[in-house]
Amino acid sequence: MANQILVCKTADLAPGEMKRVEHGEQALAVYNVEGTFYVTDDRCTHGLSNLSEGVLIGTEIECSMHFGTFDVTTGEPTGSPCSIALRTYKVDMRGDEVFVDID
Repeated sequence: MANQILVCKTADLAPGEMKRVEHGEQALAVYNVEGTFYVTDDRCTHGLSNLSEGVLIGTEIECSMHFGTFDVTTGEPTGSPCSIALRTYKVDMRGDEVFVDID
C-alpha cells in the first residue's frame, strides 16, 4: 500500500493557487488547476528555487528564479532554461481532502 499524506483540504486552495507542504525533509508543491489538484516536488530542477513561490499560469508553473516553466500535470519542462522533469505524485481525493502518494 502506498504511503499517503494529507496535503490540504480543497477549500485551502482556490483555483489558480498553490502552496508548499513539507513532510519530513521532503518539500512538495500542491496546485489547484481549475478544481483539479496536482502535486510535484517543490524544488526546481534547474536551480535552488521553490516552485511554490513562482507563478501558476493554467497548467504551467513558472520558477521565480530563472523563469523556466513546467507542466504541473506531467512534470515535463515547457520553457527554458528548465530541461529536467519534475517528480510528480499521484493525488487521491477523499471528499474535501487532498492526499498524495509519497512513495
